[in-house]
Amino acid sequence: MIRIEHIALWSGDIERMAAFYADYFAADIGDQYVNPKHGFTSRFLRFASGARLELMSTTQLTPVSHERGAQRMGLTHFAVSVGSEESVRALTERIAADGYELLDGPRWTGDGYFESVVLDPDGNRVEITI
Repeated sequence: MIRIEHIALWSGDIERMAAFYADYFAADIGDQYVNPKHGFTSRFLRFASGARLELMSTTQLTPVSHERGAQRMGLTHFAVSVGSEESVRALTERIAADGYELLDGPRWTGDGYFESVVLDPDGNRVEITI
């Protein structure tokens, strides 16, 4: 069986990002891994479905920064299913009320998705969908 094992994101603040995904998407935060020789720190977040998100920081590399919410080549968003239209609406309202940027929705798209698009603390696009 082929499946995506995890997605990795560079971050300037792993703990802030971990708290966001734990708070809004019920992710379990794993132990911090530190490799001082390579200036690398990471934490894996695990979602109830088994999907994982790796949050990483570095002191030796200079990851390219993009404008918040930029439509860029390569990975431009990832989607998180919350199970129902009502759940999409409720979570979107909660995230927006807490001051995070809502880019779109909630709405039905032309290809049949009910979704909203929010930015996480680092400006990554996250689709919230059924």
